[in-house]
Amino acid sequence: MASITKLEEIYDSLGHATSIYPGDTNLTCTFTAHANANTWSDWAEVTDSGANTMSALFVTNIGHITAMFLETLSELDTVYMMEMAYGAAKTLITSGRFAGETKFQVPPGNLRFWAPTIPAGETIYYRMKTATAVADTALIHFRYHAH
Repeated sequence: MASITKLEEIYDSLGHATSIYPGDTNLTCTFTAHANANTWSDWAEVTDSGANTMSALFVTNIGHITAMFLETLSELDTVYMMEMAYGAAKTLITSGRFAGETKFQVPPGNLRFWAPTIPAGETIYYRMKTATAVADTALIHFRYHAH
């Protein structure tokens, strides 16, 4: 297989059809923060409530995550931070900072980003922290595309 040039990668990321993860209305994806304030949770694989991993979307193809939508937050009066990465080295895909409606009036919110290419076969992880000493959660769904 021929290697993809940076120009081809840029072109491919500009025009594409996107899909949604989790892929059905009865499935959810929840990110959970560490129970201590301002402490990152351990890295965890992004998995929906049906045990479908986001990594499975990119098993044989490279791809991109293009947006994250906040559906609900467990705490509306705190600030959340999250990071997403791929691979054993935890290569950063994106970072985000958001808060509940009593802070920034975000949810439901759309965090759009232009993430780097996720190589085929890599595991996709997240970690999260909040300003409160509770294991706060964020219910999220994503837009993505594979090449």
